[in-house]
Amino acid sequence: MRMLVAAALLITSSAAISPAAMADEVDDAHRLAITGRDAYWNCLAREYPRDSNKAMSDQEFTSLIANVCPSERQNFRVSLIDFLSLQFPKQDADANLTTANRAIELAQKDIVTAFTRRRAAAK
Repeated sequence: MRMLVAAALLITSSAAISPAAMADEVDDAHRLAITGRDAYWNCLAREYPRDSNKAMSDQEFTSLIANVCPSERQNFRVSLIDFLSLQFPKQDADANLTTANRAIELAQKDIVTAFTRRRAAAK
């Protein structure tokens, strides 16, 4: 009986995560999400000034931006979802996916907006 209680306590104590360890895990996930965001933004920003884009219409550039940087986009999505699931553990996984997809959509929209404003200013 003592062995059973000792084993249960060992399993319980090793499975429990201390608040400090949880905070470290959330901080690490946050850093990864920020790194993923920055990598995605930098990739999108490299597409913005290309000479080949100057002759594109706004719709063509929007389509281009939606399809570039697939690995950076996916890394950002995954790292943001991981962070959100740790930060808000009771939140539905679909809500986290929606939030991550919205963040990607907004990043793309910002690059496209800059492109259209630059084209308008050049006219």
